[in-house]
Amino acid sequence: MKTVTVGVLGSGTVGQDVLNLIERRKHIFDDIGVNVEVAGVLVRDVNKKRNIPSGIRVTDTCDFLQECGVVIEAMGGIDRPLEILHPYLRSHRSVITANKALLAERWDVLREYALDGNLYYEASVMAGTPVIGPMSTVLRASTFVRLQAVLNGTCNYILTQMEQGKEYAQALAEAQALGYAEDPPTLDVGGFDTAHKLTVMARFCADGNFPYRAVDVTGIEHLTLADIQDARQNGEKYKLVAELERSASSQGQGGWRATVAPRRLPETHALCTAGASRNAMVYEGEECGSLIFAGGGAGGMVTASAMVGDLLDYLLGFPGHVPLH
Repeated sequence: MKTVTVGVLGSGTVGQDVLNLIERRKHIFDDIGVNVEVAGVLVRDVNKKRNIPSGIRVTDTCDFLQECGVVIEAMGGIDRPLEILHPYLRSHRSVITANKALLAERWDVLREYALDGNLYYEASVMAGTPVIGPMSTVLRASTFVRLQAVLNGTCNYILTQMEQGKEYAQALAEAQALGYAEDPPTLDVGGFDTAHKLTVMARFCADGNFPYRAVDVTGIEHLTLADIQDARQNGEKYKLVAELERSASSQGQGGWRATVAPRRLPETHALCTAGASRNAMVYEGEECGSLIFAGGGAGGMVTASAMVGDLLDYLLGFPGHVPLH
């Protein structure tokens, strides 16, 4: 049986669930003839109590990376993970990540490794709901027309609470108390998290070099309870919508226009029905028609399911997610 050594960076909710899911899926690894060994997990505080399988080395150093065939990055941030991962990628080894901010903002460094098939990042958009895989494979046979998506659970929660009569400030405070929103919450409510995800998707259907700076971003902070109520009275709902479509103006990136902004949509729109309290995307292609993807877009085990799925692809010899050339 072949042995593959895995390293994990980060042991927050997602990192812990990745380690637990690897343990739970050992029978699948056995079925394909692979023994998966976790060499270590990088953490900030080695004394913090964690819910992970026993026997795994927990360390605040990266010395275990040299013995790893593949690394799973679940630490978040941009510059620190890049500092750790770049030398590893240069050695032609593979990385699995859910880090949409890193992918969106440091693509100039990462693109060559993605083109080589060494980057796996299904979980970077909509977590465990697979959209990167289809967009990077079968959907390329269809001429891309447009996509619309709801990609941030925090904004979804806040807008739903406002539909129930709560002011924005109260809904935001509740989201923070429940752990749905960071403090400060700008990345979510300002639309930047959604813009990161839209940038990643654009590289599979519009331009393989699509830059994060080309996304026009407006958050939900300016929405009032009166706005929400007016929409409801007209049979509509507000959603923070990511949209990518052909641009009629020369201002679009390579002929494409990417926006993130609150939009009033009919209550019957797929982003309001299929995506009622979940992430959702409507993908339009000339040949494939209109496709709807909807499901969990956040959460530890939901995200871990996609990351361990990427690990299985790696073990089976499938390349990572290759952007448009």
